[in-house]
Amino acid sequence: MTDSKAGAAVEAAPARRGGKRERLVEAAVRVFHEQGVEKTTLADIARAADVPLGNVYYYFKTKDELVEAAVEAHRDRLTMLTGRLETLPDPAARLKALIAGWVEERETAARFGCPFGTLATELDKRDDGLDLAAAQVMRALIDWAEDQFTELGRPDARALAVELVAAYQGMSVLTNTLRDPGIMAAQGERLQSWIDGLGNP
Repeated sequence: MTDSKAGAAVEAAPARRGGKRERLVEAAVRVFHEQGVEKTTLADIARAADVPLGNVYYYFKTKDELVEAAVEAHRDRLTMLTGRLETLPDPAARLKALIAGWVEERETAARFGCPFGTLATELDKRDDGLDLAAAQVMRALIDWAEDQFTELGRPDARALAVELVAAYQGMSVLTNTLRDPGIMAAQGERLQSWIDGLGNP
C-alpha cells in the first residue's frame, strides 16, 4: 500500500542510501514483505542492509523494535505519498493516481501481496500493540481517501473511502494468491472508471 509510486503523474522522491539505521529499516520493510515477520531473523535484515549483525543491536535490541520501525516507515511513506498526490489539481486525479500507483506494483503484489496489508494481517495475530500501530496507518489512508471523496461532494465519503481501500486489499490478495498481475491491472481499470462515475452524489 504505502510503497506505491502513485503513477507517472506524480514525481517520485529521490532514492537515498542513508546511514546504517535507515538501511536497516528499509531492509526490514522489504524482508518482512518478502518473508513475513515470523520467518525473518535479524541476520536476514542485517544481510539485506549490508550491515554487520553485531551493529544491528546498537540500533535495535530486538526484532520487535525493527517491526515497530518498519510500521513507522510505512506511515512515513504514506505521508510522503499523499503529500505528493496533493500536488495534483483535483481529488479525482489524486485518487486515480493512487490507483495507478497500486497497479504499477502489480508484479510485486503477485509475488508477495500488498507491502503493508500483509504486514498488518500478520501483526493482527499479536496483542503487543503493534497491531494497533498498524491499524493507525491503514486508518490514515482511509482518512485521506475520505477527504478526497468529501472534496468531490460525496455525502457518503467515509463509506467510499473504506470501499476503495477494501477493493485494493481484495485485489492484492487475489493477485498474490493466483499469482496473476493481470487481476490488479483489470481491477485497477475498474476502480479508475468507478472514480470517473462518482462526480455527482
